[in-house]
Amino acid sequence: MKDKRANDDPQRKKAKNGSGVTRRRFIAAVGASAGAAATLRPTLGTSAPGELLEGASMKRITLHINGTPRELLVDCRWTLLRVLRLQLGLSAAKAGCERGECGSCTVLIDSKARYACLTLAVEAEGHEITTLEGLMDGERLSDLQRAFVEEDAFQCGYCTPGQIVAAEALLITTREPSREEIRQGMSGNLCRCGSYEHINRAVARCARERNTHEGASS
Repeated sequence: MKDKRANDDPQRKKAKNGSGVTRRRFIAAVGASAGAAATLRPTLGTSAPGELLEGASMKRITLHINGTPRELLVDCRWTLLRVLRLQLGLSAAKAGCERGECGSCTVLIDSKARYACLTLAVEAEGHEITTLEGLMDGERLSDLQRAFVEEDAFQCGYCTPGQIVAAEALLITTREPSREEIRQGMSGNLCRCGSYEHINRAVARCARERNTHEGASS
């Protein structure tokens, strides 16, 4: 025997007559809304390196990077980090938080540690920029990099380039840093793996070795 309740249900009659919301119509409406939202969603950050953006303000600049002048056409809104990585292929400076908190993008600007993610490329014109690649001698590691290796001052390694550049900035101004000076000098760089003690030892080791070498050569 057929269940007469189905035929007596007013909601079912409503759907049958074309009024109300059926399951099929609801799914179709949701699908259409999602498609419209995907079409309207802004595509920030997806433009190719060097691409001329509509309404963008482009400027031709010369950046002195690792001792070499590089002439570039950049958008005035692009960060130095973007230009280094996407236009010049200098990938040592890492994109981490991109808001000046983690330090993975640290570079030297006029021998001082700076966050490349908070520095516009146009602001860096006329200054000497040094990335981790510039601290190396070709494929040979710098003494500071070797100290990081010997003291096992990294785990995942993502923050290591920024840590090394920040340490270089410290050693430029402080030849014999105390433990507290090292902690303060490296405080702008975060290590999610927690290798701080090893990092501090690597910086102290490099400082000792540089002072020993300078003393022997004088």
